[in-house]
Amino acid sequence: MHLWVHEGGGDRLAGKRILHFAPEKTVMREMRGNPLYETADLHQPGVTHRVDITRTKLPDASYDIVIAHHVLEHVAEDMQAMREIFRLLRPGGMAVLSVPINASRQETYENAAATDAAHRFAHFSAEDHVRHYGLDFATRLEAADFTTSIFRMSPEEEVRYGLRRDEWITIAHKPD
Repeated sequence: MHLWVHEGGGDRLAGKRILHFAPEKTVMREMRGNPLYETADLHQPGVTHRVDITRTKLPDASYDIVIAHHVLEHVAEDMQAMREIFRLLRPGGMAVLSVPINASRQETYENAAATDAAHRFAHFSAEDHVRHYGLDFATRLEAADFTTSIFRMSPEEEVRYGLRRDEWITIAHKPD
């Protein structure tokens, strides 16, 4: 995300009202003192808003940017979460999202029968995941009325920065 924020030498977050779901400590430290930065989570202590990403009850169109890294694969109703993120964004706003993507699959894999930790680990590579996204992740966001773009570094830069090759950032834009 840092590379996306500062691509071209700028700061895409400057002056933007931001809501960050399941905030990473490194980002929270970086944003410390920014009155436009708010955090949200269902369980994490110390966040600005203790909310469920599918039903936040926060005001409509109140954020320029919503960030959620490695959140949606944990949410049973991910389409509802995507619609909620859309609702929270101002026209022209964007969501900065990352999820584990299996680039060898066209479609997201879900299995409602995988309900306990062992089965979820076997099916989704993590005990607390409820799906493994395929290359259709952007299409799923588009079903929630977003337009999408992908931010990904070149293979050489992935090696240089130690980035995962099976993961990239999807930028979900709310139309003006």
